[in-house]
Amino acid sequence: MKITRVGTTPSMVGSADWFTGNVRVDSLFPPDGGRHSNGGVVTFEPGARTRWHTHPAGQTIIVVQGLGLVQREGGFIEEVRPGDVVFFEVGEKHWHGASAQVGMAHIAITEVLDGKAVDWLEPVTDEQYAG
Repeated sequence: MKITRVGTTPSMVGSADWFTGNVRVDSLFPPDGGRHSNGGVVTFEPGARTRWHTHPAGQTIIVVQGLGLVQREGGFIEEVRPGDVVFFEVGEKHWHGASAQVGMAHIAITEVLDGKAVDWLEPVTDEQYAG
């Protein structure tokens, strides 16, 4: 058993290489000790979002606060609310973030394959975000 105590890892500002807008990332657990996933709480201010990206082994997000938006390439923008769980398939190009008027926070659990959890791609344009 391993307990990761809150506050052992400082909050990080979401990198402009990964996000548009103001985002905070709080790590919950790293992929260590035989675990093949990492977890964190990602908090998006209104209008903030990820870039388009994929995951070599998939990702699950659990919305815990606010109003979010998710989209897979070729699909419609979907609203997500607290309690909603979204699974992004292996290699599925997608983005997620807050609505334009309300922030959103989710827990992200990302599977790691050969030391890699994500492939970051191009930004989501304002036109794509507006749908």
